[in-house]
Amino acid sequence: MPDLLLELFSEEIPARMQARAAADLKKLVTDGLVERGLTYEGAAAYAGPRRLTLDLRGLPAETRPMREERKGPRADAPEKAIEGFLRSTGLAREQLIEREDKKGAVLFAVIETPGRPAAAIVAEVVEAAVRGFPWPKSMRWGSGSLRWVRPLQSILCLLADEAGSEVVDLEIDGIRAGNVTRGHRVHAPSPFAVTCFDDYAAKLEAAKVVLDGEERARRILHDAEHLAFAQGLELVEDAGLLAEVAGLAEWPVCLMGEIGERFLDLPPEVLRTSMKEHQKFFSVRNPATGRIEKFVTVANVAAADGGAAILAGNRRVLAARLSDARFFWENDLRIVREGGMAAMAAPLANVTFHAKLGSQADRIARIAALAREIAPAVGADPDLAEQAAQVCKADLASAMVYEFPELQGVMGRYYAEAAGMPAEVAAACVEHYAPLGPSDAVPTAPVSVAVALADKIDMLTGFWAIDEKPTGSKDPFALRRAALGVIRTVLSRGLSLKFNNLLSSATQQHNELQQKEMLARYIKARDKFAKIASEVEGVPIDADALDAKIGELGDVAVDADIAATDAIWRARNPELSKQYPGGYWEYYGTVIQFQDHAAYFISDKFRRADLLAFLADRLKVHLRERSIRHDVIEACFRLGGQDDLVALVARVEALQAFLGTADGENLLAGYRRAANILAAEAKKDGDEAAATWTEAPDPALAAEPAEAGLFAALDRAEPALDAALEAEDWAGAMAALAGLRAPIDAFFEGVVVNAPHPTLRLNRLRLLTRVRAAMERVAIFSALEG
Repeated sequence: MPDLLLELFSEEIPARMQARAAADLKKLVTDGLVERGLTYEGAAAYAGPRRLTLDLRGLPAETRPMREERKGPRADAPEKAIEGFLRSTGLAREQLIEREDKKGAVLFAVIETPGRPAAAIVAEVVEAAVRGFPWPKSMRWGSGSLRWVRPLQSILCLLADEAGSEVVDLEIDGIRAGNVTRGHRVHAPSPFAVTCFDDYAAKLEAAKVVLDGEERARRILHDAEHLAFAQGLELVEDAGLLAEVAGLAEWPVCLMGEIGERFLDLPPEVLRTSMKEHQKFFSVRNPATGRIEKFVTVANVAAADGGAAILAGNRRVLAARLSDARFFWENDLRIVREGGMAAMAAPLANVTFHAKLGSQADRIARIAALAREIAPAVGADPDLAEQAAQVCKADLASAMVYEFPELQGVMGRYYAEAAGMPAEVAAACVEHYAPLGPSDAVPTAPVSVAVALADKIDMLTGFWAIDEKPTGSKDPFALRRAALGVIRTVLSRGLSLKFNNLLSSATQQHNELQQKEMLARYIKARDKFAKIASEVEGVPIDADALDAKIGELGDVAVDADIAATDAIWRARNPELSKQYPGGYWEYYGTVIQFQDHAAYFISDKFRRADLLAFLADRLKVHLRERSIRHDVIEACFRLGGQDDLVALVARVEALQAFLGTADGENLLAGYRRAANILAAEAKKDGDEAAATWTEAPDPALAAEPAEAGLFAALDRAEPALDAALEAEDWAGAMAALAGLRAPIDAFFEGVVVNAPHPTLRLNRLRLLTRVRAAMERVAIFSALEG
């Protein structure tokens, strides 16, 4: 069985595209072959700076012949029906076969498709894959129509077996496939022929090309660690940088260089970031001091001088880059030492956070107020929490963060320390951003926790206030991540926070901002319309009169343009104003209640409820890792008022554990039976009659022992349930419910709910309503699935 070797040789492929390109090549070719009936035993794809390679093993020499029978119309069918069948099969009338059927002679077509040689199918599939390759960015060159990431220079395409190898007959835009490739651009630029994949890989290694990207990365890491170890230092590992440099060098050679002495006092994060972003250097750290003292660069050539010239050039370029970083660092420190963190943060008043949410300074003020409110609940000093919130974003205005945005927070900590601020405040500058991902650690220091929660809650309430919520797969402001960060922080610390109150406080701050912005819009609109009315329409309206008119229509939070438009219309049309008391909007048939419109901006009840529901959805995602059912979360959340996430999760865990017991399963079955009976009888009696079932049932009317037993069980369970719920003893609450299991079972076995006597029937429906109400104090069991 032949093996396929395919190499697409081009100019340099960007490192960030290589892994995806190898996977795409493998998928496109293998899928195309399988669709055409050519299976395979195994496939491996490789990517490097100048080549994509596919090694496909165990192909058949040709596809199997196919024989297909198709049943057609009857032999005496109309001629047009037979002609249509012939067109669909591609056969002539005399090639059809007649067979007797229960209904007479029927026409059959036998279509035989001979096997195709593998080489023909490979050529077809490879051309389609190359022409339709999904590069993120591609280009055309010369006069051809082919698009590739960089100009494609050659194609190697071989089918090889024990008898030898053959070149697949393939040509794409004038590039004819062959059995020739090239080695390293410097060390082995001459072309050479290969016969199979093993020969190909061995000759590339001899030509100073490491084919496998993972092997290149392994060699780089091994050599870099040994260089560092030999000098008593340690390599600062960076998986992202390792993957990138492995895609930049076909024959990686690690070289270690010195960092200039004058740069060693820069923060380690600055050195690492500058060297990584600008030069693709690995940092080498002194384990005794924690300082970054040297670097490792990866060359793509084994230089005759041992890399001395390469290192000299790299040091010159690095010195220039680090000189810039040192200037930023010293300039930022000067600002902080002369004017404190407030001086650094001052420019943020002119930096817009969001057009509808004010400046960064506005946002910082909101976070500070909220952090102060949260602080007591998380064990933090309110003054420190507020101070930390006021400076936590100051470094966004620094020159260093402007150059390296990924250092936000990190630099804030250094600047806060330089300003002489408490250690808790400095730590909060970097820790309040955490967690940035599902695997990141959450903040643990109380001040950091307070600021982190305030930061994320402000994000959520702000974008909810302007109706910029996540939709489907779109979440441009990372609100899902913010919500998950809040949940993880609260749960990991066991913080009992009333989110309804926090969201109310945060939302109120956004309402005040909107009202301030609307007041500014109002003043602008007032002056505009007064000028139009006076100068154009000849209707004199002074500002005080317009203020009074708008004041009659609603709160200042009402959209100023709407209110001002109505006031102008009334002034221009006094007679119509009498005829249409509702003013401009009634006249034009638009029903707008100004007080309701104002309430939309002022009331936060709906938005808080919607945001809490969003947090509950994120909580379901988070708890999925603990194998907690989403419907159990929903059953507890539907109780309403479940804004303490720690208590909610404890209730959910207790309920899920209870449902896993025999008592839980049977009690749930009893609840459903009671709920179904109540729903069916309510449908018959009507809502008005069903509303009376919430009244207390009369124990004196219990005619059956099982009925009296259920009354007694409820009388015992309800006080125990009250005490457990008050103490947030969820296990105790479940135990109280468990005591109802046997009495409910006995009730359904020994009592007929729809008794002939109407008084008995009503009392039993009220008793079932009481059972349902008792259970729904723990959770809304109707939300449970299964």
